[in-house]
Amino acid sequence: MSPVIQALARALRSLTRGDVIWHLIWPGLASLAIWATMATVFWGSLVGGVMGWLDGWDWLASWMSDSELGAGFIMVLVHIIIGLLLLPLVYVTAALIVAAVALPMMLEKVAATDYADIERRAGGTQVGSVTNALRAGALFVVAMLLSLPLWLIPGLGLLIPLLLTAWLNREAFRYDALMMHADRDEMKRVPQKNASGLMMLGVGCAALGYVPVLNLFAPAFCGLAFVHYLLEALQQHRQAAGWVVLDKAS
Repeated sequence: MSPVIQALARALRSLTRGDVIWHLIWPGLASLAIWATMATVFWGSLVGGVMGWLDGWDWLASWMSDSELGAGFIMVLVHIIIGLLLLPLVYVTAALIVAAVALPMMLEKVAATDYADIERRAGGTQVGSVTNALRAGALFVVAMLLSLPLWLIPGLGLLIPLLLTAWLNREAFRYDALMMHADRDEMKRVPQKNASGLMMLGVGCAALGYVPVLNLFAPAFCGLAFVHYLLEALQQHRQAAGWVVLDKAS
């Protein structure tokens, strides 16, 4: 079994635990509630702002004034585009909540049972986790905005968000997955050594973002899969380096 499939299978197994599944559910719901509230409050202003910006295009403003049907079409299109732009924001907000809050809690519970034989060297901190998550989230949003013109090219409108979300998954969760167990050197070396596998895992999890309903829970599930992938990789890294694995029974 490939490490990526193994990590996904172990993440699914972990969801059978009541103390883990709650952390799968609440980050996505919290993110949805935040952006639903924001949309309710600011939707009219957003639509009005975009329509005002479009009115600055003389040819488009002239067309909309001459055609009631055309104006209605543009209005509907603006609503759809704003709604579509909110979806990545819901995902990235959920991913930040997972990385900063939910994942460390899931890590503690999963590691205590599945990876109790790995020595904890605490190479990361909670402050480092939050900082890393915010950095990844900010870069993701900037990259999404800069790439918007490319979305008009057939196929890239699906491929670019998929790859950027995969990158976000990798960058946001790799720190948290290792922060309790790896030392500072291992926190750099283990992800570098497994870069391709981490990207594949990120892509697989990002694909869940295209599935309705499941996309609300994808960030937390992805974070859990990264925990399993990287702790297994850390264990193999130490064994290859000749480190003795802790034996809780001894």
